[in-house]
Amino acid sequence: MWLFDDRPVPQLRTAIPGPKAQALLERDKRYTSPSYTRVYPLVCERGSGAVIEDVDGNLFLDFTAGIAVNATGHCHPRVVEAITDQANKLLHMSGTDFYYQPQIDLAQKLAEAGPWPGKRRVFFTNSGAEALEAALKLARWHTKRPRALAFFGAFHGRTYGAMSLSGSKLVHRKGFAPLVPDIHHVPYPKGCGPCLDALSCSCVRQIEETVLKRIAPPDEVAAVFVEPIQGEGGYNVPPPGFLPALRALCDRYGILLVADEVQSGMGRTGKMFAIEHWGVQPDIICLAKGIASGLPLGAIIAREEVMNWPPGSHASTFGGNPVSCRAALATLELLESGYMANATERGEQLRRGLLQLKRDHEVIGDVRGIGLMMAMELVSSRDPYTLAPKLRDDLVQAAFEQGLLLLGCGESAIRFCPPLCISEQQVDRALEILAGLLQSHSTTVASAALAS
Repeated sequence: MWLFDDRPVPQLRTAIPGPKAQALLERDKRYTSPSYTRVYPLVCERGSGAVIEDVDGNLFLDFTAGIAVNATGHCHPRVVEAITDQANKLLHMSGTDFYYQPQIDLAQKLAEAGPWPGKRRVFFTNSGAEALEAALKLARWHTKRPRALAFFGAFHGRTYGAMSLSGSKLVHRKGFAPLVPDIHHVPYPKGCGPCLDALSCSCVRQIEETVLKRIAPPDEVAAVFVEPIQGEGGYNVPPPGFLPALRALCDRYGILLVADEVQSGMGRTGKMFAIEHWGVQPDIICLAKGIASGLPLGAIIAREEVMNWPPGSHASTFGGNPVSCRAALATLELLESGYMANATERGEQLRRGLLQLKRDHEVIGDVRGIGLMMAMELVSSRDPYTLAPKLRDDLVQAAFEQGLLLLGCGESAIRFCPPLCISEQQVDRALEILAGLLQSHSTTVASAALAS
C-alpha cells in the first residue's frame, strides 16, 4: 500500500542537506519569514505512510507526522482518493453561507464521537488557533462572563486569543502586548501529591483557594482551558485525579471546561479524545492537526445548550471546506477501522523500548505519555534532577543525520508522535537508532572523563 515499502528506511544517499536541498534553502532564506522555527534542514519532496523523501532522494523515518498532523500517514491512498474525488466535484462554496453534504456528514460524525450523553454541535475552523479563538468567544457569549483560566506550560496557538491563553514560552508573547485581558494562568499539576481522585487533588483545591478567592471571582470566569495532555509544554500527563477534580470545580461554579485536543485528539492516544482516559466530559472540545490527515481543518464541538450563539456572531469563509471535510471523513473511517487500536499497541511497544533505554542510559530522566503521544526527558543528572536542553537538541539533530525525524517539547524532552499507521518494525528501527546515538554519547562522555 505504501510507496516505499520495497526500500529500507532510513536510507541516505547524499550528505544532509543534499545539493538540491541546499539550493532551496538559500532561496527560502531570501524570501521566507524569519519567524518560522525550522529545527533541521529537511526539504521534503513526498511522503508515504511514515516515510518522507527529500528533494535529493533521501528517505527518512518520520516520528513527527508533520507535528502530529498526518494521523493516518503521509498521503494515505484512501484519504487521497477522497480528496481527489471531492476536488473534481466542488472545491469551495463557504459552508457558513451555503450547504454541502461533506460538511454536514462530518459535523454529525464529530458531534456523535466520544462516549458522552447529550446532543452536541460543531463549528468548523481552518486551524487549531482558530478553534481556540472560537471556543473563547463562545464561552464568553454563553456565560456572559469575561474571564478565563489557563495553565502554565500550555500552548494554544499564536493568534491573539490563543496566544493570551498560552503559557509556554516567552518568545510567543514578547513584543506583542497588550494581550487579551482577564486570562489568568495557574500551575499545571506536577508532583501533585497523591491526586488519585477528585477529592485528593491538591492542585485544583489550590486554584480554588487562591486564584478564585483572590484575583478571579468565580462568577466572572467563563471557562477553564486545559490540554488533557500538554503538548508543546512537554507531553505532560496529569495525575489521575486532576481532570475529574477540574470538572468538579467547573460544575461547582458554573464554569465551562474546554479541552484543547488539537494535538492529543483524533486517536493519537488510542481513544478519539485523550480526555476519555479520565472519564471526563468537557463542555467544549477544540480539534485540528490530525483531523484531516494533512489538510487545513479545525473544529470545536460543544454541548448543544452551550453552542447557542446567533447567526453572524461567528463565521469562517474556509472553515469546513468540502475537500478538507472529505479528507476528515476518510480519516475518521481509518481511525475507527484499526488505527486507534494500532496507536495503543505501538504506543506500548514504544514505551517499553524507551523504558529499556532509560535503564541503559543515565541521561534519560523520564518517559511519559499515552499511546503514540510519548516523550523522553533528557537530563544531565537524575539526582538532583537536572534538565539537559542542549543534549536534547543535539540528539534531535543527530537523529536527523541518521535519517530519523524527531522534535523536542518542553525544556528538554523529545516527543514521539509518529503517524498512527506506524508499524512494529518501524518502531523497532527508531529505537535502534536512538540506542546507537545514546551509546555514542555515553562513549564520548566516558572518553572525555578519562582524558581529563
